[in-house]
Amino acid sequence: MNDTNENKCCASSNCDFTLAFWVLRGWLALRAIITGVEKYGTYKTVSRPLIDPSTGLPDASGVMHNVSIKYYSLANYSGIPGPLKEKFANEPLLPHFAANLFDHILGPALIVSGVLLLVGFATRLSLFIQGLIYIALTFGLILIHEDAGISWLGIHVGLVALALTLVKYNKLTLLKKW
Repeated sequence: MNDTNENKCCASSNCDFTLAFWVLRGWLALRAIITGVEKYGTYKTVSRPLIDPSTGLPDASGVMHNVSIKYYSLANYSGIPGPLKEKFANEPLLPHFAANLFDHILGPALIVSGVLLLVGFATRLSLFIQGLIYIALTFGLILIHEDAGISWLGIHVGLVALALTLVKYNKLTLLKKW
């Protein structure tokens, strides 16, 4: 009997829609934040001693090998990956100043919109901003014929649109109107 009452309560308060929105909100926020942070990452190669697997100690012969290590720094920032920058530079429908501007704001815009979405501050606005970012990314990829990326971004736009339709069921938010 308790299970039946729980189902009635859940159905009347639209908790399924609320949970669906929270899952989308969490995924989209995490996706934006991590993607933005990754714009500050790069790999550097360092030499390390070869470890003898039987002893766990550095090899006695002093043999070194190169290891690629990922690290993050403000100095590493690149909104648009190098190979794509070259393709965009040769695209007449994308003005150079627009590509430069987008390169500079993409990472911070993803991080800020993701954090805002995660904490529930101006949820509609942060979802809309993410949608605009994904549309802009799609435009760029269409110009350089990156069809696989276009498809992935189409899925992102669909998820943002779905989240925007479910946002009315959001129960944890700051600035509910926005």
